[in-house]
Amino acid sequence: MRIISGKHKGRQLLAPKNLPVRPTKDMAKEGLFNILNNRYYFPDLKVLDLFAGTGNISFEFASRGVDDILAVDMHSGCINYISKIANELEMDIKTVKSDVFSFLSRNTEKFDVIFADPFYDMELGEFQKLPSLIFENELLLEDGVLVIEHSKQTNLESIPHFDNSRKYGNSVFSFFKT
Repeated sequence: MRIISGKHKGRQLLAPKNLPVRPTKDMAKEGLFNILNNRYYFPDLKVLDLFAGTGNISFEFASRGVDDILAVDMHSGCINYISKIANELEMDIKTVKSDVFSFLSRNTEKFDVIFADPFYDMELGEFQKLPSLIFENELLLEDGVLVIEHSKQTNLESIPHFDNSRKYGNSVFSFFKT
C-alpha cells in the first residue's frame, strides 16, 4: 500500500503478511479522498477509522494534515502496526484495540468523518448496526459523514441516513448523513 497525497505522498508501507486485512485499493482510495477533499478542509477534521486494519485510511488522512485521528480495530497486530508506523512517520494517530460495535456503544466523542471498512462478507444486519449505533449515539459532528466501504454485492441503500454511493472496481463507498 502507498500514501497517495500530502506530506508522505508516494511512501510505500509494507504491512506484515499475517494481518487479517484487505487494504483499500489505491484507485478506490484516491476516489474517496477526492470526494472528501471537495467537501472538507482536512486540517480541521476529526476522524474515526473503524475496522482500521493496516491503518491505510488513517495514514492517508494524517499525510493530508489531519491531526485528530482515532483508529479502532480488534486485532492487536493491526493496532501495533498502526502505532509503529504512526510513530515512525510522526503522525498523531491514536489507536484503540476494541470490537467496533462495543466501542461505538460506549464512545461519546463526535467526529467529522467516520470511515468503516468491515469485512466484505459481514452479514447485512451487521452492516446495518454501524449507522444505527452512530446516529443513535449522535457520533457525527454537524455536517459530518459516515462512509462505509463494502463490496458491490452488498447494497446499503435501504438503511436510514443513506445519502449516496460510489463504485470503484469491486469496492463501493456508501455515504450516510444526518
